[in-house]
Amino acid sequence: MFVVTADQRDSRSTRDLVPDALAAVAELAGDRLTAAAERTAGDEIQFATADPGALLALALHLTRTGTWSVGVGIGDADSPLPTSVRAGRGEAFIQARDAVERAKKTQTRVAISGGPDAADAEALVRLLVDLRDRRTPEGWEVHDLLADGLTQREAAVRLGISEAAVSLRAKVAALRVEVAAVPALERLLGRADGAA
Repeated sequence: MFVVTADQRDSRSTRDLVPDALAAVAELAGDRLTAAAERTAGDEIQFATADPGALLALALHLTRTGTWSVGVGIGDADSPLPTSVRAGRGEAFIQARDAVERAKKTQTRVAISGGPDAADAEALVRLLVDLRDRRTPEGWEVHDLLADGLTQREAAVRLGISEAAVSLRAKVAALRVEVAAVPALERLLGRADGAA
């Protein structure tokens, strides 16, 4: 089980981002959450999933803006899970608390705790977040269009630039690296969950 505790960064000096985050998590995860995302305390949200793909997609989404510290706990949870994630108990919840506290102190804003493979997963997810943090707004434009299913040719038309320019943006943004890394990270996170 993966439990995510995400804490809004600089919440005292910015607007409340929790409602937007809850909506985004629900939209991105669909039915892949084991426990729906909720506000747990002030500027924190928490949710649970058994799906490593959903976990990675949500962690990458939350870290993209730089406004969330994301802690991932891996381990068992008391079963059955209560209807409210706030009432959840078990090792995954304890590890998520540890992870979010560590995430607050890192440049990449993400940490993973629990089980023998958590450190490996954390190191590689941090590498991917660091790579994404270096992406320019133009690189993100191409990323988002391709993620929506457009071809590079269609993205070029939409952006009003040449196909070669789209290809260059994709290369500079390391989009192929990310596309190759995500399935490998999903497998590693699945193994980490199984080992925990």
